[in-house]
Amino acid sequence: MTQQTRRKFFKSTVLSGAGALVIPHLLPSAIWAAETKANSKLTMGFIGMGKQSRGLLGTFFGNETRVVAVCDVDRTRREDAKRKVDTHYGESAGSAGCAAYSDFLEIINRKDIDAVCIATPDHWHAFITLAALRAGKDVYCEKPLTHNIHEAIEVMKAVTDTHRILQTGSMQRSSSEFRVACELVRNGVIGTVQTVECDFGPPPIPCDLPEEPMEPGLDWDRWVGPAPMRPYNSILSPRGMHDTYPAWRFYEEFGGGKVCDWGAHHLDIAQWGLGMDASGPVEALMPAAADAKNGAKLVYAGGVTVKHVSGFGVDFVGTEGRVRVNRGKFIFERGGKTIASFTKAKEDEDTNLNEQVRKAQDGYLKDAKIKLYVSRNHISDFLDCVKSRKPPITNEQIGGRTAICCHLMNLTYRHRQNIHWNPAALTFAKGSGDPKWLTRDYRNPWRV
Repeated sequence: MTQQTRRKFFKSTVLSGAGALVIPHLLPSAIWAAETKANSKLTMGFIGMGKQSRGLLGTFFGNETRVVAVCDVDRTRREDAKRKVDTHYGESAGSAGCAAYSDFLEIINRKDIDAVCIATPDHWHAFITLAALRAGKDVYCEKPLTHNIHEAIEVMKAVTDTHRILQTGSMQRSSSEFRVACELVRNGVIGTVQTVECDFGPPPIPCDLPEEPMEPGLDWDRWVGPAPMRPYNSILSPRGMHDTYPAWRFYEEFGGGKVCDWGAHHLDIAQWGLGMDASGPVEALMPAAADAKNGAKLVYAGGVTVKHVSGFGVDFVGTEGRVRVNRGKFIFERGGKTIASFTKAKEDEDTNLNEQVRKAQDGYLKDAKIKLYVSRNHISDFLDCVKSRKPPITNEQIGGRTAICCHLMNLTYRHRQNIHWNPAALTFAKGSGDPKWLTRDYRNPWRV
């Protein structure tokens, strides 16, 4: 079988979602771990080389990895990434160095690559993740893990079936302020939780951008991929080596708005604090006003609500206290008194975030019955779990169910209906919703 024929065969298998393809690299996790030398470097491929991936690349450089390939549909970003990798490893101009591809399947097909880092637009996440898992590769995939609920379910199943390790990029769980906040909640320090408020921006809108002249060196057909074909616009794929987070995320064809962007961070912490990592809400309620861009709610068994607001990161309100947490910010109140607080460094302030977090921890969690997963660094946690074959802090179940929370909330905005949800069966309940809402119409030949 020629390389071209082999590639076509593999692509057809990936696109059909078939799970019967036997790949030599795919081994039970215990065997894989046993055959990996303790001091060997993990070989990695990076797929999607925009601003987020460039930051991730630098972090992975600082760990025991060897980046051997990069992929992007934009030639400028692809070649820039190759230069960065080759420069880091000191590759000479005449050596092969890091490979650079425009098709992610080139990386998937390489048996010498152990793991992939995926930082493409959201509508590509599931396709590349599933292909990587089925090819026996471990996966670090940016958040939200998927573009819709169906894809989240398929990714969760695939990790179980393939015995791979997956980490989602909801890295707030690897910061102590969020972990301690959730431990305070889980141990009943603020009493019975009544409500949780999460601050993030609006849901997505349909893409209505006008056509612009095509960017040189961009494979636009591949960029659009499974989404409906539309004319090129630089807002979706900015020209050159931009230093921004592109606005494709605000359009429902490609992303989930701020509900999936920041919601994948803050709703993830709400799930953690409520102890719902293996479950989820039972209802998603639409906002009162027809044109509202916040106000949707997730309702959990027992009546606790998580509300989309403009506020302070994640705000847990209980019968005896309150914990508010955001990046670099932490406020803990109990019995009407502020126990610990840090929101912004000031010149005349003699405290810091870590000191205030420790104050809450030392005063109220010394004998805590519930201790949550401790990760000091999100990337290191992933790499440690690749070695140990243990689920990382934001594994596929956590990342998948957080994504589902985001998608449920977006569905209430899009369809202006209240939705009943069965978190055990991962399906709509009580006659609500439409099965078509779980997925999308995929452009040929892409399917999940």
